Amino acid sequence: MANVIDAALLSRMFLAGAQNLDANKEYINQLNVFPVPDGDTGTNMTLTIMSAAKDVQALDNKNMADLCKAISTGSLRGARGNSGVILSQLLRGFTKSVRELEEIDVPALAAAMTKAADTAYKAVMKPKEGTILTVARGMANKAEELAGSDLTMEEFISAVISYGDEVLDHTPDLLPVLKQAGVVDSGGQGLITVCKGAFDAFMGKEITINIQPADTVKKNFTQMVPKADIDTANIKYGYCTEFIVLLEHPLPDEEVLAFKSYLESIGDSIVCVADDELIKIHVHTNNPGLAFEKALTLGALDRMKIDNMRLEHEEKLEKDANRILELQAEEAAANAAKAKAKPVELKEYGFVSVCAGDGLKEIFESLNVDYVISGGQTMNPSTSDFLDAVEQIPAKTIFALPNNKNVILAAEQAAKLSKDKKIIVIPTKTVPQGITAVINFDPASTPEDNEAVMKEESSKVKTGEVTYATRDTCIDGKQIAVDDIMGIGDSKILSVGQSINDTTLDMLSQMVDDDTVLISVYFGADITQEDADVLVGQITEKFPSCDVDVHSGGQPVYYYIVSAE
Repeated sequence: MANVIDAALLSRMFLAGAQNLDANKEYINQLNVFPVPDGDTGTNMTLTIMSAAKDVQALDNKNMADLCKAISTGSLRGARGNSGVILSQLLRGFTKSVRELEEIDVPALAAAMTKAADTAYKAVMKPKEGTILTVARGMANKAEELAGSDLTMEEFISAVISYGDEVLDHTPDLLPVLKQAGVVDSGGQGLITVCKGAFDAFMGKEITINIQPADTVKKNFTQMVPKADIDTANIKYGYCTEFIVLLEHPLPDEEVLAFKSYLESIGDSIVCVADDELIKIHVHTNNPGLAFEKALTLGALDRMKIDNMRLEHEEKLEKDANRILELQAEEAAANAAKAKAKPVELKEYGFVSVCAGDGLKEIFESLNVDYVISGGQTMNPSTSDFLDAVEQIPAKTIFALPNNKNVILAAEQAAKLSKDKKIIVIPTKTVPQGITAVINFDPASTPEDNEAVMKEESSKVKTGEVTYATRDTCIDGKQIAVDDIMGIGDSKILSVGQSINDTTLDMLSQMVDDDTVLISVYFGADITQEDADVLVGQITEKFPSCDVDVHSGGQPVYYYIVSAE
């Protein structure tokens, strides 16, 4: 058994850890404290690590420096949700510690674990114990304690993971909400799951590594693509061509733009993303060979893929309607690339917002939000999603509205990574807070003044969300049974019942006070206009001193989102 870890072994361990997390993500999702149908910690952590895993698998010669860069960069850009962002920071700290080593011994592994925990703690403004951070710190402390002993690598890793299990078991003692719900911390469980998968690979366990693209955000929107709207009979360019150019040296921006222009002359739906080491290409063309020949003047080709889009259209649509969404996104990215290639006068301010539901999207667009990222509950956008959105907004300063507490860290990470534009994150935790923030924007004020006002005014908004319980539990002093209707406030469950309307009214009774003048109601995809009108009538009768607005939000998961201001 090896007593050191080289790049090849670390690669196998990382991929095995990613695969083990993917295999157990649904169990981790079920550890969500609130028994709501949007438990997504396992999904977010899986999407984060799979983003890096795909980059690792694409490496030809896995030396330690290239491997560490793939893990760090891939997870950083793919990070989703709080748990995913924290996981990306753990991986970033770990790889930063070992990237210049040829082999990792026990002391080096202990030092890397400490660096990982330190980096993750620094990334969170207010670290909370009883979470994935606690598990990471506990394992790092145990690693440092054992680093000077005579343990073999096998004994060392086994002891550290066993201690991590102990720390995980004690997370409910640090977070009362976990104890009430009868669960351990889901993020901590995800971290342990990754570590155990990696240890299996270290021990030589036969593991089939099969890293598949895991983008549940796009999958969740498959049903929204109307088949009748997809015209495949009149395709101008028949071959969907994708490949990577491995650069010998970084290309100047003008050469990248020249290559994009050439692709535009032979096709459409172009995506051309470049960094210092490679260019990723997607183009629809009638002659893939021309694209390959031109690319060969820039570097070696890798991961070449050609699909004949004129064959088997019906079968392809039935099997993967997501492809249409990807092409639409790529076409939008290509258009943005064209726009960027031309001199564009930037406006002073822009907005990017997150929400799920056509009605909510229309509301934000009516308030002059430039780009709405489809996501939120169950579909947390990644850091890369924010960066892509910002890239398409012609503004110097861009205000980002996460509208979900589990999306704020990804937005903040994007703000740190953005090089050309200033991103100001308004930490809105709900859609109503985001709407209030935009309404209070003053184009005549400075970015700093707007930031202060938007934060202050959005923080005053009380929000309630109505959904159903996915399991039996007792939390916030309330006994909850599966399929019960729950009214969830900003920090706790406010009401539980069997009727959607009764539960909503009970929840509002605890939100509305003498200062409340406006109640806004956004009804979801499972509620009809008639149902919403009945509820609004009941709200008006119960709170006669308040104005009541009703809007079709179209959001999934939540029957109603309501706010009191």
